[in-house]
Amino acid sequence: MDGDTRDTIRAVALELFSNKGFEQTSLREIAERVGLTKASLYYHYSSKQALLLAVVEPVITGWRTIVDDTATLEQNPETVRQVVGRCLEVFLRNRSVAGIFQRDAAGVAVVLGTLWDDMIDLGKRLVAWLAGPSPTAESRLRAIAAMEVLGAVLTSATYQDDGEFTEDELRTVLSQAALDVLRLAAEPAEPGMRRLG
Repeated sequence: MDGDTRDTIRAVALELFSNKGFEQTSLREIAERVGLTKASLYYHYSSKQALLLAVVEPVITGWRTIVDDTATLEQNPETVRQVVGRCLEVFLRNRSVAGIFQRDAAGVAVVLGTLWDDMIDLGKRLVAWLAGPSPTAESRLRAIAAMEVLGAVLTSATYQDDGEFTEDELRTVLSQAALDVLRLAAEPAEPGMRRLG
């Protein structure tokens, strides 16, 4: 039961942090939404900062897993497609977290401290892997742009997650756009076939 309560608290915190902002959301408000006293909430999470860490941890874990895996992957078109797909899945699974970073990027960075630095480092390492061995300025810029493409519609202030796009549409269009930036086809072309577009 404690696990369910912790999950519920985390889900409510994520919604409020994303919609109102981390600084503007109180622990009392989260506790009331969950149906707990503030003292009971402290039993599950020792502070608002601890709750923020629990909310963003899946993103950090997702990035870290991908980065760790790239250390053993040869960089080639097929593995690049796989890594781009996996990066996009982390964005898709954690889109709600993007609202927190949009509203309170500076405040969240301070609260996360070294974890924020870890996220920046993980992003740089993914870009370095996508750029390939002995990267040129162009390949580095393309790798940076590809990562931005993956996250752009999910973190853009102009995008509202109101169901306008299906998961499949987001997955297909964003992965293809990122691969286009990297000058890779989504799927290897069959012999004798020319890629359109």
